[in-house]
Amino acid sequence: MASRLWKEGASHVVLITLVLIITFPVIYALIVSTLTYQQAYEFPPRLIPGTELWPNVLEAWERINMGRVFFVTGVVSAGTAVVKIVLSLMAAFAYTHFKFRGRALLFPLTMITQMLPLPVRILPTFEMMASFHWINTYSALTFPFFASTTGILLFRQFYMTVPRDLSDAARVDGAGPLRYFIQILIPLSRTNIAALFVIEFIFMWSQYLWPLIVTTTADMRMMQIGIKMLIATDQIAPAWNVIMAGTIVAMLPPLLVLMLFRKSFAEGIAMQSQK
Repeated sequence: MASRLWKEGASHVVLITLVLIITFPVIYALIVSTLTYQQAYEFPPRLIPGTELWPNVLEAWERINMGRVFFVTGVVSAGTAVVKIVLSLMAAFAYTHFKFRGRALLFPLTMITQMLPLPVRILPTFEMMASFHWINTYSALTFPFFASTTGILLFRQFYMTVPRDLSDAARVDGAGPLRYFIQILIPLSRTNIAALFVIEFIFMWSQYLWPLIVTTTADMRMMQIGIKMLIATDQIAPAWNVIMAGTIVAMLPPLLVLMLFRKSFAEGIAMQSQK
């Protein structure tokens, strides 16, 4: 009994230590965000929170017009995630429930595009956006990310595990393919939908290179560009207390999305790992 308690206690100590090591950068950023400019440069570094969090947040908010940055980034992130999910659901349904000429070749070709991420094809994609006169628009920020081979593969693999008898029973009951898709398959896919939404929302929220290229006006900045602009300063050294305050605020929406969908996200990831 004592040996088991000792092992459990040791395992808890190890886990807590690992969690503290992993989360220390975030904890330290939160501490720095509460300090003054002079305190942020003290050595050894302070590990006790200060009292300047709110003034630092207000300064970061005003310096980069963070309200507008939040709005643009939220629209782009949520909109792209939703469209990706819809297109992935429809494509996966077509691949698994319809027979059409070239299906066996088309799916591998779709997967090959995973080998060509946006940074590799950034020049022709930019030229395309410019030819459409989409520079500094939501279209340029979202359209190149709408197609998702990851989403197609995720839903395709799930649909292949759904018993064929289910679609046959729905057909006997008079349900056509569209009704079967909307009323049966989509509800069954809710955990995968939640998992993909969390992944794609955080992915888009963290975008830096593409928004930097296709936006040049202040009213179309995305969050990572805004954080980078906090570093640019006329002071001798960057105001890391203000930068960390802005960074902590920028982390809140992805964290909120993860917390809202944490159960479905965990179930979706666990479901895929079991296949």
